[in-house]
Amino acid sequence: MSKLERVKKWLRTTELIVFDAFAIMLSYAMIIAVFVILGISFDTRTFAIVLPIIIAVKLAVYLFTRLYDVLLDHFSFEDTVKLFSVVILMNIVLMVVFLFISVNFMHWMVLIFITPIELGFMLFPRVAKRGLKYLKLVLRRRGSVGVPTLIIGAGDGGELVLKELNRNKALKNMPLAFVDDDPQKYGHRLSGVPIIGPVSEIKTWIERYEIEEVIIAIANLDLKKLKELIDMISTMNVRIKRLPLLTEVTEDYGGNIIDVKVEDLLNRDEITLEIDEIQQLLSQKTVLITGGGGSIGSELARQIAKLAPKTLIIYDIYENNAYDIQMELERSFRKTDHEVELKVYVGSVYNEARFEKLFKTYSIDLIFHAAAYKHVPLLEDSPEEAIRSNVLGTYITAYLADKYNVASFVLVSSDKAVRPTNIMGATKRYAELIIQDFNHRSKTKYSAVRFGNVLGSNGSVVPLFKKQIQEGGPVTVTHPEITRYFMTIPEAVGLILQSAVYANGGEIFVLDMGEPVKITALAEKMIRLAGLKPKLDIDIVFTGLRPGEKIYEELLIDTTCNDRTKNQKIFIETDRCNGKVHFDALRFKDLAEKFEMYTADELKMVFKEMIDSYQYAKK
Repeated sequence: MSKLERVKKWLRTTELIVFDAFAIMLSYAMIIAVFVILGISFDTRTFAIVLPIIIAVKLAVYLFTRLYDVLLDHFSFEDTVKLFSVVILMNIVLMVVFLFISVNFMHWMVLIFITPIELGFMLFPRVAKRGLKYLKLVLRRRGSVGVPTLIIGAGDGGELVLKELNRNKALKNMPLAFVDDDPQKYGHRLSGVPIIGPVSEIKTWIERYEIEEVIIAIANLDLKKLKELIDMISTMNVRIKRLPLLTEVTEDYGGNIIDVKVEDLLNRDEITLEIDEIQQLLSQKTVLITGGGGSIGSELARQIAKLAPKTLIIYDIYENNAYDIQMELERSFRKTDHEVELKVYVGSVYNEARFEKLFKTYSIDLIFHAAAYKHVPLLEDSPEEAIRSNVLGTYITAYLADKYNVASFVLVSSDKAVRPTNIMGATKRYAELIIQDFNHRSKTKYSAVRFGNVLGSNGSVVPLFKKQIQEGGPVTVTHPEITRYFMTIPEAVGLILQSAVYANGGEIFVLDMGEPVKITALAEKMIRLAGLKPKLDIDIVFTGLRPGEKIYEELLIDTTCNDRTKNQKIFIETDRCNGKVHFDALRFKDLAEKFEMYTADELKMVFKEMIDSYQYAKK
């Protein structure tokens, strides 16, 4: 505490002490006034001597019991109980003293009448500030223009939300009512805001009160119930916010209200991971993540860092991403006293000489290969770069893993590798075949994990739609019937780690993405979550399929070509899904030496010759 803060605290304490001294003196003075009116005699000389002693003793006791260590802005019920307890106990002690010693001052029973007067005077300065603040709040609510807000949950969470709305001036909410499923609360008020009825009738309340924003203030909801609630509200064209669930609260949580994200609308059961086995795989190991600054790579780094590896190496071509995850992890380590050695390097996986220095410096145990180019339309026009990163980069990483005896190698692949219609998918299929070939002739265990679109990742539709909505629209969708499979980033990464536990070598793990999501429906939900009406406030425009884009992604779960693992969300694809391709047929050496000499169309035709499942027809 600084010197200035100590002075301010001393001044606040002195003010309260002076006021309490005056309150005690005034309490006794009022009783003396009653004596005079009623003609009751008392010894004024003894009064003049004894009263200062009583005041001094009481103030000393109040200091000792820390009655003055309170913040008047937050004077609570608990503080009131403590004040009452100390004052009443002190007066009981005085009553006993008056009873047993011969002091011609006043009868001991007089203290019974003095006590409530004294408590009232002492309580006044402590609650006056909060009372004035509440009065201003009531007046502001009645005369203010704010966002009409409905709060779900009239319990501790609801009270927390109200405090945050009152404290945070940046929030322009005007709370009009609570809804709650406890019938005993109906008709009552919480901090002046009425509790009007059950959650099941929320659509009625939204229309009746012309609500523009709903805040879910129940922290102990289970995930399924939360999603059902959000899904119900999201049809009403209102903004939705919520308190974090108890399972989401971290050390950094400061009681803030957070926005409901599209991820909250994914209608999927929670994924169960075998954390002990994953930790055993990673504990005290040296782990390399290529593309460690990207959406998947950075989340891999976050989750792996919690599982006590010996060394975590992040390797990324983009320095800004690498720097961001480095700073984030270092902050996290300082807070949790982690003893993980973190190393972050900038470089490309297709620069073999540069990349090999890492393998010479560190004895790497596991590699998660997430470095790749993934934007379908961009890569259709730049197939050379797709090959350089996704094919050559994968080959070099797999080769170095074999050369330096890395125990396990996991390739992060894509559902677009299944019967690909674009060069990105074709290069990803090629990368899968590379690691399967290395697995046949290496002691390293090579495997791949394949999944679809990741909500919130760089380049996904969610950030694009959000930006378009913020700019007033329109929201652009390529085709009215287009669908995609979605996962959240933590879901995808958790299942990558689980697949690494199951890997024996050569597998392509396929993650169950749930039901496909219609992109038009996703756009409409995001518009409603912003409190706007689709096609009225924000238009949806169909722009046509882009080069190499499918309307429907291939089904990832097909019982005719997948074997189950212990985890119901993870399957192993068998060769009959895409057809077995021998590595020699891929003509890797010829491709590596000549790919920059071909035109874009020629490169695609070369891939068509090597991978029959690549569905490319020259225009």
